[in-house]
Amino acid sequence: MPPRADPIRVWYFLRGGSALGDTLVWTLAPVYFVRTVGMSPLQLVLVGTFMELTIFACEIPTGIVADVVSRRLSVVIGYLVMGGAIVFSGLVAEPAAVMAAWSVWGLGYTFGSGATDAWLADEIGVENVRPVYLRSAQLGRAVALAAIGGSVALGLVSLQLPIVVGGAVIAAVGLVLAFAMPEQGFRPAPRGEAEHVLRAFAATGRSGARLVRRTPVLLLLLAISAFWGAWSEAYDRLGDAHILRDVGLPSFAGLSFVVWFGVISAASLVLALLVARPANRRLERAGRQTVTRVLLVADVGLIASVAVFGLAGVFWLALVAMLVTNAIRSLVGPLFTSWLNQSISESSVRATVMSIASQADAVGQWTGGPAIGAVGNAFGIRAALVLGASLLSPAVALYARALRRPELPQPVQAGT
Repeated sequence: MPPRADPIRVWYFLRGGSALGDTLVWTLAPVYFVRTVGMSPLQLVLVGTFMELTIFACEIPTGIVADVVSRRLSVVIGYLVMGGAIVFSGLVAEPAAVMAAWSVWGLGYTFGSGATDAWLADEIGVENVRPVYLRSAQLGRAVALAAIGGSVALGLVSLQLPIVVGGAVIAAVGLVLAFAMPEQGFRPAPRGEAEHVLRAFAATGRSGARLVRRTPVLLLLLAISAFWGAWSEAYDRLGDAHILRDVGLPSFAGLSFVVWFGVISAASLVLALLVARPANRRLERAGRQTVTRVLLVADVGLIASVAVFGLAGVFWLALVAMLVTNAIRSLVGPLFTSWLNQSISESSVRATVMSIASQADAVGQWTGGPAIGAVGNAFGIRAALVLGASLLSPAVALYARALRRPELPQPVQAGT
């Protein structure tokens, strides 16, 4: 990729590289945590809790860095830190080391979480982001599908190997971005001496907080982020452990459990591609009300599918419920992010507000995570998963409220 390439191509590279690294890691990471590291349900959830506590503490400061200093610098730092932390978690197979590594990963994540979306909006215009989000999501799924085979092949050698290689890929993405990522649409805040910089940081943070407080749709979106974070903590940390410990894998053709989890990941991606591609065509230019209805229906579907998954006693029913859950979730992610981005009217605080949204997600995860993990230890993983699904119910009510509020600001449509 040539230096300072076209921003849309850079975005596709960023998302494709992230999908490659993340898939290498996460196809088998939950299995690695259970089989190699030997974590209990509570420890599995605490990995996410410590990570989200770090995100909660660092989102605003790192978001302000992106708004005041440089979006590109923030993104590059984020990828380098995340990649290094993942490599460490794969090299040291101890519960305490894994928790510490993913806490550091959370720090790296905060550097990029608001900055990447704000960078894209600045470079191509906020009215153009939704099609790019949806198409890059499709690209990410295709790359991830190809990467699953690599993760399985590495995992058959050692469950630690795909973790280490995936972390190295993510760090390499950061190195490429340092040379290829343009930054033409962003203008750093003027600053002279150190105290002036600190005042600029504080002023940007206050501006972002004021914008959230006076914009009803942003308050709703932050509440939805918190409830989403609470349910995803239970599903992400305990879903694969539920398959391994409660449901069991069938002894079909002598397949290794490593291969089974690769097959499940591949089937999830194929289903997501089949569902999301036609949906994306319909929703690329859809108005806010239409997107809100889609998000509401998707959340209702998630509640049902996660509850069925948690209660399933046979592998095939659990598999179908898991595939449905993953397909719905893959559609919701880019829609929700674009909905939030287009609700922010002031570019100067865009990364800060996006970071506040990520912080709300973190609050949901670290407040709900330990309680859900304790339920898993005391009553079993099934009870924890069903409890997590119930936490999506308030989000459904909030989407319904958003549909009843015609005064909420409308996102800018292309061509207007």
